Amino acid sequence: MPEFRLPDLGEGLEDASIVAWRVAAGDRVEVDQIVVEVETAKAAVEVPVPFSGAVTALHAESGSSVRVGAPLLTVEPLPARTPSGWREPGVATAAADDEASGNVLIGYGTSGTARRGRGGRRRPSPPPAPQPAAVPGQPRTDTGPVPVISPLVRRMARNAGLDLTGIPATGACGIVRRDDVERALQAVRSPRSEGRIGAHPGETRIPLSGVRRASAEKLARSRREIPEATVWVDVDATELLRARAVLNDNQPHQQVGVLALLARFTVLALRRYPELNARLDGDEIVVPDHVNLGFAAQTDRGLVVPVVHGADRLSTRELSARLQEVTRAARDGVLRPGQLTGGTCTVNNYGVFGVDGSAAIINHPEVALVGMGRIFDRPWVVDGQLAVRKVTELTLAFDHRVCDGGTAGGFLRFLADCVEAPIRALGDL
Repeated sequence: MPEFRLPDLGEGLEDASIVAWRVAAGDRVEVDQIVVEVETAKAAVEVPVPFSGAVTALHAESGSSVRVGAPLLTVEPLPARTPSGWREPGVATAAADDEASGNVLIGYGTSGTARRGRGGRRRPSPPPAPQPAAVPGQPRTDTGPVPVISPLVRRMARNAGLDLTGIPATGACGIVRRDDVERALQAVRSPRSEGRIGAHPGETRIPLSGVRRASAEKLARSRREIPEATVWVDVDATELLRARAVLNDNQPHQQVGVLALLARFTVLALRRYPELNARLDGDEIVVPDHVNLGFAAQTDRGLVVPVVHGADRLSTRELSARLQEVTRAARDGVLRPGQLTGGTCTVNNYGVFGVDGSAAIINHPEVALVGMGRIFDRPWVVDGQLAVRKVTELTLAFDHRVCDGGTAGGFLRFLADCVEAPIRALGDL
């Protein structure tokens, strides 16, 4: 009987954690049917099976880690009927293999959530097994598996010696979230508790794994390899906020945010200063003819940098819609691996944290990162008169190997001019 092994997930990833099985022993599966959801250091991924038959065994439990190439499940082939008669059980025809087999994906499924069954018709993925309903904020009373938002949550609880069934769940359908585990840890560390979490009294040990591990490795590599410099400038963002208000007037379903405007002006600045949209490849500076714009997004799983591919081909409203769509996917943990790679430059809105600015770390292998701090009232001189204006700080962290301060300063000054006079910038859009 054939074993379906965890396929190569790309991006140099060597393992993944089982989030949820979509099938059980005894179920029948078809070619390209989603059988398991796994979480890598990059994203949550739905994995399709490349052949059909009856599932006889699952080789890993939910929450466990599986190496690439290790068995996921065993399938017993079933005979299949074709117009020309019976053929080998569980083996798709050559045409079907070319059209539907999950093997073409290096493990990520074919064309989205809909898959082709026999006869070429599209067939939706089977829905996940329903979980018992639970009241948010209350401990679960059933004895079945406790649903969690991420395997990291399960590991956090296990390493801290906490029983998931006793942790009040605040997520929908009784899902235990990372915040729930952290609150339980806080309670355990309170003066009324023994305070013995981890190897020493008063310590809590949280594994550096998944997204946090991938982020830590990339940030450390950036600091090691990139001779980074930072420039910054204070700008009057009053007209930027007025322009946003005009764009959003009578548009309740297509709101454009400050980050979207910053992203749009960044794309415009990169067109003038393409060196900052480049990457280093050995002794060569590679400058692409497109802009894949990354942006920093804080999630329950840690900091991730999703990428909007082809940002230079999008209008301001289209770019804003894509940013909102990808942000939701990032926070839900359902980003595809391709949405986390291939960036050519990154923007970051530090203002959401209530800070003025930041000397940020460049997202390796990019060579520049643009940031904006909080927008707040400050005294400002306008036409020789003191006034109260909406002021923010723009920063640019850049790789000094690809350009000098003149280029970096020119880029940032152009970006600042766009923020201060957004209507004038429309002439270049």
